[in-house]
Amino acid sequence: MKDKIKKFIDYLENQKNYSKHTLKGYKKDISQFIEFLKERKISDFEKVEYEDLIGFISKLKNSNMKEKTIGRKVASLKSFYKFLVSKKFIKKNPTLLIKSPKVPEKLPNFLTYNEIINLLEIPITKKNWQSLRDRAILEVLYSTGIRVGELINLKIDDINFVDEVIKVRGKGKKERIVPIGKVALNCLIEYIEKRPNKKEKFLFLNKYGRKITERSVERIVKKYTLFTRINKNVTPHTIRHTFATHLLDRGADLRTVQELLGHERITTTQIYTHLTIEKLKQLYEKFHPRGK
Repeated sequence: MKDKIKKFIDYLENQKNYSKHTLKGYKKDISQFIEFLKERKISDFEKVEYEDLIGFISKLKNSNMKEKTIGRKVASLKSFYKFLVSKKFIKKNPTLLIKSPKVPEKLPNFLTYNEIINLLEIPITKKNWQSLRDRAILEVLYSTGIRVGELINLKIDDINFVDEVIKVRGKGKKERIVPIGKVALNCLIEYIEKRPNKKEKFLFLNKYGRKITERSVERIVKKYTLFTRINKNVTPHTIRHTFATHLLDRGADLRTVQELLGHERITTTQIYTHLTIEKLKQLYEKFHPRGK
């Protein structure tokens, strides 16, 4: 069984170009399923029946696991069994009868224009390299809408100061070119001039002069959010949501936003249209004489 899992993970890594984080998730989900099968004295994926899958899902639900997490685990098993059948390791696919649990659509949290401006324009009292780095991080996140994982993997050579674009490595190791605004570029120039360890290829560094971590970026965002007294749970992903929402509010088309965000499917980007529709409804109710 472990050999089949290894072949599946190798397939996802080498042929599908999935990220290490995604691979770790798949491995964890399938390993949890194997532990469940051991309880039922099942030692072969071929012997798994529909009832076993239902039992696994029921156990997850009884553990008060979130529907979204259960849905992800079901999706992992579906992909795994599809792989096993395609490689002729097994003959039947019991997951074909399993439907993923419906997850209530949750609209992403985002900042208003005034809130993001307040966050970006917090006065820097100390002009040391770390303060300049923090300002540059916030500006780049809002200017480009990139993920925090993409931000920490940016290298000096990824910035094109002439064409005002950056090269981003997204999910599945896919590269894309994203425009970056002049304000963010100027912040980067100021930071790069002062940053230590000039030989380090990665752009954003920690206090030891090495590549910064996602956790550190999250702490930076939290720190400056507290200064602004924004009564919201703000993360780097909140700034990404804000980037997308503000673009659509100002007339950008969905396909453009999809490309900028690096979404593989347009359906992923469509969630932001709900936010703009809600805003339109609020404006309608406020200004139309019979809006309420």
